[in-house]
Amino acid sequence: MIGRLLAKWRMRTRLQQVDAYFRWTLYLLPWLEALGCVQPVAAAAAAGDPLLLALAVTALALCVTQALVMIKVFRHALRHYLERGPAPVRMLIVSVLVAFAVEATLLWLMYLTAQAKGGGLASAALAALAAVTPPCMGYSLVVSKRRFMATTGLVGAGLVLLIGLLTQSWGWGLFLAAYLVGAGLWSFVIARPSGWILAVFWELDAARATQARLAVAEERLRFGRDLHDVMGRNLAVIALKSELAVQLARRERPEAVDQMVEVQRVAQESQREVREVVRGYRKADLQAELAGARSILLAAGVDCRIEGTAGGRLPSAAQAALGWVVREGTTNVLRHATDVRRCTIRNDIDARRSVLVLTMENDGVGAPLGAVPQPASGNGLKGLRERLQPLGGTLTAGSAPGGFYRLTVELPIEAGGGDPVGVGGGGADGVSDG
Repeated sequence: MIGRLLAKWRMRTRLQQVDAYFRWTLYLLPWLEALGCVQPVAAAAAAGDPLLLALAVTALALCVTQALVMIKVFRHALRHYLERGPAPVRMLIVSVLVAFAVEATLLWLMYLTAQAKGGGLASAALAALAAVTPPCMGYSLVVSKRRFMATTGLVGAGLVLLIGLLTQSWGWGLFLAAYLVGAGLWSFVIARPSGWILAVFWELDAARATQARLAVAEERLRFGRDLHDVMGRNLAVIALKSELAVQLARRERPEAVDQMVEVQRVAQESQREVREVVRGYRKADLQAELAGARSILLAAGVDCRIEGTAGGRLPSAAQAALGWVVREGTTNVLRHATDVRRCTIRNDIDARRSVLVLTMENDGVGAPLGAVPQPASGNGLKGLRERLQPLGGTLTAGSAPGGFYRLTVELPIEAGGGDPVGVGGGGADGVSDG
C-alpha cells in the first residue's frame, strides 16, 4: 500500500507535488478539532454520565463531519482562487452551519463538564476554539482581502452588540468578538498565503510553458528566415544559368556545358548550406557575401561596384547581419529587377552619428521624380529587419529618384559586441570595380 502511494507520488511533477503538499496541509487542519474531542469522549465514558457521553460523541461526530465538508470546501475554494472554477458558496454555508452546531454542542459539553468537575474540559475548549477557523479559512479564499477584513470586523461588532444587549455581559461579548476576529485573522494568515503560493507556482509553470512555445516559434522563424535567405539567391542563380544554358544549347554553343557545370556547383552548395541551416551553425560573412554578390551579378550581366570606407570595423554579429543584407539584396536584384544594368554596394561610416550606412542601389526600376525609399516590406526584407533589430539597426527599401531601387541599412558601429573585423569591400583604397 505504501509502495503504491510512493509510486503515485513519484509520478507527479514537482509542481503537482508542491500543489498536493499545500492542499493536503489545509485538508488536515480541520481534523485537529476532531482529535480534541477524543479525550472528552473517553472522560465521559469513564465518568459513566450518559448525557456527557452523548454530547461528547455528538461533538466528535460533528467535528468529523465538518472535516469532511471542509475538504470539499478547500478543494473548490482553491480552484476558485486559482481562477479555475466558481466559488463554493453553498458548501461554505453548510460548513458555517456545521461549525455553529459544533460550537453549541461543545459549549454545552464544557458547561456540564465544569459543573461535574469531570475531565476533558481543556480538550473540549481547544476543539471549540478550533471549530471556527475552517470556515474562516475557506471564506478567505473566495473573497478579496478587503471584503474578508470588513466581514470579520462587522461580525465581531455585531457579536458584541448581540451578547451585550441580550445578556448585558459586555465583557463576554468583547471577549468572544476578540476571539472571533483573532480566529479570522489567524485563518487568513494560514489559508490565503497557501493559495497565493500555489497561484505563483502555477503562473511560473504557465510562463515556462509559454517560454518553451516562444522558443519553438522563434526557432521556426529562424529556420524559415535562414532557409529563405540561403535558397532564395541560389535558386535565382540556378534559374538564371539554366535559362542561359538552354539558350546556348539551342545555338549549339559549347558554353552551355560550362553553365550547367556552374548550376551543378550551385546546387551542391545549396545542399551544404541547407544542412548547415538545419544544424543552426551557418553564419553569413560580409566579405564572402560581397565577393559572391559581385561574382553572381557579373555572371548575370550586371555591372557591380562595391565601394567601402577603408579601415571600417564592426563586431562579428553585425558583420553576419550585414552579410544577410547583401545576400537578400542580391537575390532581389536577380529576381525582381527586369532591366538591371548597374548595381552599387556602398558602406560608409557616419562618424558624427557613429553609424555605418550600407546601401545597395540598382537601376531598372522606374520611380516618379522626388520619390523616397519606403519602409521595408516582403518576407525577405522583413527577415532582415528582424536580424537587425537586436543590433539597433534599421532598414528601408523602395524606389529612388532617377529610376533606381535603393536598400539602405543603418547600423550603430558599437552594435553586436564581439571582436571587430574589417568591413571594407575593396582593396587598399576601399573601392573595387566590377
